[in-house]
Amino acid sequence: MRHLGEKISGWIKRLTLAAVTVTLVSGQTLPSAEAASRIKDIADFEGIRENQLIGYGLVVGLNGTGDSLNNSPFTQQSLQAMLERLGVNTRNTALNTDTVAAVMVTANLPPFATQGTRIDVNVSALGDSTSLQGGTLLVTPLVGADGEVYSIAQGSVAIGGFSAQADAASVVRGVPTAGRIANGGLVERELDFKLASLTTLRLALRNPDLTTARRIALSINELIGLPTAEPLDPATVRLDLPQQFDGNIVDLLTDIEQLIVEPDLAARIVIDENSGIIVMGQDVKVSMVAVAQGNLTVTIAESPQVSQPLPFANGQTAITPRSDVGVQEDGTKLAIVPKTVTLKQLVDGLNALGIGPRDMISILQAIKASGALQAEIEVL
Repeated sequence: MRHLGEKISGWIKRLTLAAVTVTLVSGQTLPSAEAASRIKDIADFEGIRENQLIGYGLVVGLNGTGDSLNNSPFTQQSLQAMLERLGVNTRNTALNTDTVAAVMVTANLPPFATQGTRIDVNVSALGDSTSLQGGTLLVTPLVGADGEVYSIAQGSVAIGGFSAQADAASVVRGVPTAGRIANGGLVERELDFKLASLTTLRLALRNPDLTTARRIALSINELIGLPTAEPLDPATVRLDLPQQFDGNIVDLLTDIEQLIVEPDLAARIVIDENSGIIVMGQDVKVSMVAVAQGNLTVTIAESPQVSQPLPFANGQTAITPRSDVGVQEDGTKLAIVPKTVTLKQLVDGLNALGIGPRDMISILQAIKASGALQAEIEVL
């Protein structure tokens, strides 16, 4: 038993040493998993894209929450036109119904969607309807940017909100005037795009950058073994298929989109002044600066006094206004933000001032104006 235990201990030591060796070798040859991304996550292939569809239709079966026909003439005209197509003439009849609502129907046509494929559609009220709950969308053609019908939508509308109303109170949660029909669209026309017949493809970067485009081209050329990929601009990489290429283009694109590339991003600070959100990139750097920050607080307190006459006196009750105005100036804080190399040091230097997000936005803009901030500031 002791001999067997020594053997097992030796095996464990050798396996541990092998694992450490593989880790060291991998750390020297492979890129950082945190910074690297697949090409399919940072770029799109030309032609492999969705197309937006739109249509106008009617939702029926509402429980008194539809459009008022007097305020929504387009709903009345659409209802009359639909009834005429069904053989019912209502042109000279005054319609008074609140169970119908005019809606806009939108959907995204997936790439290479074949005839008969089901897609999801979104429904949004167009008139003064208060809720689409329980309604059913009638047959609605969905057209593309070229005016051609690519899908037909119909089905029961599912909404994510609700509304309840009484004589003296009402409750509304979510948006009851917008809903969704899962698999409510049926594709009737296919897009004429033949991927297999292309000899040249273009990759569109989602975040345009010259360095990233060049790295993508180099990675593709290394995979194919020929200089077939070329960066055209910061947002486009052209791929020319080799003349002797006789394989499946889908297999080639699958191998290309799995390649690992490290994107290079510009130093940028994004500021949303409405919510006070600040987002900084990892390459943001700042030179050594001194920052002073102080606040001026003005408080106004109202404490009116009521003056009443004595009993049986001929007088009136009077209110005398009394206001207390105070001004307080917080001590000015002067701190040095050192020359930073990492984003963490920059954030720690700004947090050392003990300021909030609103003041930090003003400080970052002031540092940028002084020329000490080597980054682009984008205000939303």
